[in-house]
Amino acid sequence: MFKHILVPTDGSELSAKTIKQAILFAKSLGAETQITAFFAQPEYPTSYFAEGALIDPETPDEFSKNTNEQANKYLNDIAKEAANVGVKCNVVTKISDSPFKAIIEVAESEKCDLIFMASHGRRGLAGLLLGSETNRVLTHTKIPVLVYR
Repeated sequence: MFKHILVPTDGSELSAKTIKQAILFAKSLGAETQITAFFAQPEYPTSYFAEGALIDPETPDEFSKNTNEQANKYLNDIAKEAANVGVKCNVVTKISDSPFKAIIEVAESEKCDLIFMASHGRRGLAGLLLGSETNRVLTHTKIPVLVYR
């Protein structure tokens, strides 16, 4: 069935629950199934005020260091959780302000045959107007997507 599952995270509570389920799902598929945990790091925000004076007090280097630390924490926690139940896991992070594109690119480059991700459950008008990264992945990839609620 599935041998390589991409599990993207954004660090949210729903994402953490999804990761647990993805790891259990991979374990149920057998020893040959592995997961790749993924976190899309945001690009440095370019904020300007009035005549072009930068108002963000965080330097690009500080921002990069902080987002790298955040990515490492999220991904290392996933790798430990997978190791605890005997599921092979590698981790990938990529800088992108378009997480859905990064998810698809990583799934393709890592040769994943399933993307297992959270749904943030927006409904009604909010869901229609705001959309979600999950919805964008669903509508832009040919790789099967399992959405966990």
